[in-house]
Amino acid sequence: MAEVLVYVDHVDGAVRKPTLELLTLARRIGDPVAVALGEGGEATAGVLAEHGAVRVLTSQAPEFAQYLVVPKVDALHAAFQAVSPVAVLVPSSAEGKEIAARLAVRTGSGLITDAIDLEAGAEGPVATQSAFAASFTTKSRVSKGVPVITVKPNSAPVEPAPAAGVTEPLEVSFTAAATGTKIVSRTPRESTGRPELTEAAIVVSGGRGVNGAENFAIIEALADSLGAAVGASRAAVDAGWYPHTNQVGQTGKSVSPQLYIASGISGAIQHRAGMQTSKTIVAINKDAEAPIFDLVDYGVVGDLFTVVPQLTEEVQTRKG
Repeated sequence: MAEVLVYVDHVDGAVRKPTLELLTLARRIGDPVAVALGEGGEATAGVLAEHGAVRVLTSQAPEFAQYLVVPKVDALHAAFQAVSPVAVLVPSSAEGKEIAARLAVRTGSGLITDAIDLEAGAEGPVATQSAFAASFTTKSRVSKGVPVITVKPNSAPVEPAPAAGVTEPLEVSFTAAATGTKIVSRTPRESTGRPELTEAAIVVSGGRGVNGAENFAIIEALADSLGAAVGASRAAVDAGWYPHTNQVGQTGKSVSPQLYIASGISGAIQHRAGMQTSKTIVAINKDAEAPIFDLVDYGVVGDLFTVVPQLTEEVQTRKG
């Protein structure tokens, strides 16, 4: 069976959820061959094998940690030449999209970004994307070269499918550009104990209606009761009520969770562009005419300062 390259996103050997979703999608079109780079790459083999990787190509060169992006592109290109895949799948993060774009240029291939589904087609893999602020969905395929596709988190289930997962060393020759941009320092992000926004199965977001940074504690309490990530609209971020890293929208992060709860968010097109592909959407807003209600599966017309604490209390009660 044809092989599909899957770029592994991991932190010191801990595989992140979007990679496991990619393995589910890769199995639809071929045998997944995972590429795990950097320190801890070999430690990923067990988890990757459990989720369908027939082979795991690893390289632990120091360049992956010392320099930005290009060493990873060099390694993925080396894997591409060694495997001759029918497709290359990469998580749709900021770094992932840059790696994918650079690889597509090197291989003379077409690139599809932010896919939300993938299926086998008679003339190659067919990707589904959302377009025009998620008002439409499109199906497309690459007509030149080997398709390089980035996939948004939460686009596919994580499905165990045990495979051989044979670990093999990957020989990488780094280009001159690989050492062009050096990392001089790192500052670990302060942990909140909540899931990563773009990967979370549940997201609770607050907007202008929250009316102040101190009131985001209400949003955080609901999120914590649900084991959710916290998001914010652009209005809330611009007002300085919540960090920009938590902004959901066209100029922020795109999310596609199983459940999205919007509190005090009117539903401007900019915000909708970042969350409209969520599986179930709930809105809480005291304005019955708010545009967000045109989009939702469930809507609550009411004051969020009354509704959200009651919802939090009910969730905690049901959890016992």
